[in-house]
Amino acid sequence: MSAVASKTWQGLAEHAGRMRTTHLRDLFAADTKRFERFSLEHGGLLADFSKQRVTAEIMTALSGLWWEADMAGWIARLRAGEAINHTEGRAVLHHALRHQGTRPILHNGLDVMPQVHAVLEQMRRFCNALHSGEWRGATGEQILDVVNIGIGGSDLGPKMATQALAAYRVPHIRVHYVSNLDGAHLATTLTQLSPRTTLFVIASKTFTTQETMQNAASARHWLVSALGEQAVRRHFVAVSTNLPAVATFGIDPDNAFAFWDWVGGRFSVWSAIGLPLALAVGMENFERFLIGAAAMDAHFFETPAEHNLPFVLALLNVWNADFLGAESRACLPYSQSLELLPRYLQQLEMESNGKRATRDGSDAGCPTAPILWGEAGTNGQHAFYQLIHQGGRLIPCDFIVAREPDFPLPGHHDKLLANCFAQSEALMRGKTAEEARDEMETAHVPEAVIARLLPYKVFPGNQPSTTLLLPRLDPYHLGQLIALYEHKVFALGCIWNINSFDQWGVEYGKQLANRLLPIIEGRAAPEKLDSSTAGLIAACRRQ
Repeated sequence: MSAVASKTWQGLAEHAGRMRTTHLRDLFAADTKRFERFSLEHGGLLADFSKQRVTAEIMTALSGLWWEADMAGWIARLRAGEAINHTEGRAVLHHALRHQGTRPILHNGLDVMPQVHAVLEQMRRFCNALHSGEWRGATGEQILDVVNIGIGGSDLGPKMATQALAAYRVPHIRVHYVSNLDGAHLATTLTQLSPRTTLFVIASKTFTTQETMQNAASARHWLVSALGEQAVRRHFVAVSTNLPAVATFGIDPDNAFAFWDWVGGRFSVWSAIGLPLALAVGMENFERFLIGAAAMDAHFFETPAEHNLPFVLALLNVWNADFLGAESRACLPYSQSLELLPRYLQQLEMESNGKRATRDGSDAGCPTAPILWGEAGTNGQHAFYQLIHQGGRLIPCDFIVAREPDFPLPGHHDKLLANCFAQSEALMRGKTAEEARDEMETAHVPEAVIARLLPYKVFPGNQPSTTLLLPRLDPYHLGQLIALYEHKVFALGCIWNINSFDQWGVEYGKQLANRLLPIIEGRAAPEKLDSSTAGLIAACRRQ
C-alpha cells in the first residue's frame, strides 16, 4: 500500500499547508530553546535540526510514521536475516560485518559470524604481511602502491573512506582506485606506477562485471608485459566468490577474499571490499571504523522513534521532499577529507530509493529519493551557494563538520567552522529589504546606489538545514556517520514501502549495453534499433 493513503500522511499534509507561510526566523524568535528541543546526540555525534521547518507538533506527527511503516517489524526482519530484498530473494545483513557482540546473526538458520570473523582474520594477516614487507612482488621488492579495480559499491565506499581517513594513512603505502570503463582512468593511473612495486585488488563478487574485468585484463597485460606471466600471483588478489574465475585469471584462490549475497554492493565497505581501505590505514583503524558503525547499529535498533537519529533524519527527508516540495538536497561537508561523501551518498540514497514501485508493485504515489548533490565547503560557497541563497528553489542542506581538524594547520579550522555555521544561519535567516537598507545606510552608501542595489541585497532565507557535528574525523566517527546514513536509507524505504536493496534500473542499462556491443564492434547487424541509436552507432563506425 502507498504511504500517501494513511491518515498520518493526510494529517501531515495539513501541517505542511500551514508551515508554507511560516518563516524559520519567526520559529526561532518564538522559541529561545529551539536548539535544545531540536537536536540529538549519540556517541559524540550531534545532529542539530533546529533549522528545519518543523515544530514539536510536526515532529510528533512525523513520528507517527514509525508505526505506520511498521519500523519495529522491519528492523526485526532485517536482524533476523529474512529476505527483505524480496525481488532478489536476499537477506540484508551488512550490519553483521561490523557486529561486535557474541549474539549469533542467522542466515537460513546458520550463524554467519564465524565466516565474517574468518575473512576479517584473513584481511588482518594480509595487511600485516604487506605492511611489514613480508608480502613482496615477483622481483622481491616491497609493495608501495595498491590499485583497487572495481565499480559502484566496490569502488566508491572504500575510495571515499580512504580519502576521509587520509590523516591515518600508512606512510609508505599509496592506494589508488580505478573504476571507469574509459581507458583514461586506468592509463593515467598506471603512468604513476612501477609494475615491480604495485599490487592490484580486483573487486567483483561474480568476477564478471564488465567494467571491472576489462580494467583487470588491461592491468594484467601491463604487468605481464613487464614482469612475465608468473608475476600475476604476486601482484593480484581478488575480492570475489567466483573462485574458478579467479583461478583462471591467474590469482591464487588462497588470495581471494570472500563476501556474500546478503551484502549489497553499496553497503559493502565493511566487508572484504574494504580491503584497500584496511591497506591504506591499517587493520586496527579499519576495525575502529567497524566499531563506530556497530555503535550506530545498536542505537538504531534499540532507540525509540523520537530519539532515533537515522529515523529522525529520514522523517526530515520525507517532510522536505513529500510535503514541502523539495526536489533536491545538498550535502555540504566542511572537510576536504570528506570531499567524496556527496558522491558516495548519491549512490547510497538514489540507487537505493530512486524507485516508484512499492513492495506490492503499486505506485508509491509520491516522489521518493530527492536528487542529492554537493561539494566540500568552502569551495561550494564560490560555486552553487548563490543558487541556494537566491535562486528561488527549496533546497534542504546537510552541513557536516568536525569540532577538531584532522590536519591541524594553525589558523585554518576556526575559520572553517565560522564559515559552516554562518552559511546555515544565513540560509535560515535570510536578509530583509529593511535590513539590507540599514546595512548600506550605515556604510554611508548614497541613496541612489541603495535604490539600485536593494533588490540584489535581499535574501529570502527560510532554507532548512541540518548540521551534523562530529568530535573529529577519525575511523570510529566516520563509521558512525556512514552507518547513520545507511539506516536512514532503510528507514526511508520502510516509510515509502519500497525495497531499498535492489537496483533494476542499473541492470536494464547493462542489458542494453550487452546487446549493443556486438553491433558497435561490427559482429552483428544493427537490427531493431531506434533511429537515434542506429544513427549514433553508424556515425562512430564511419570514423
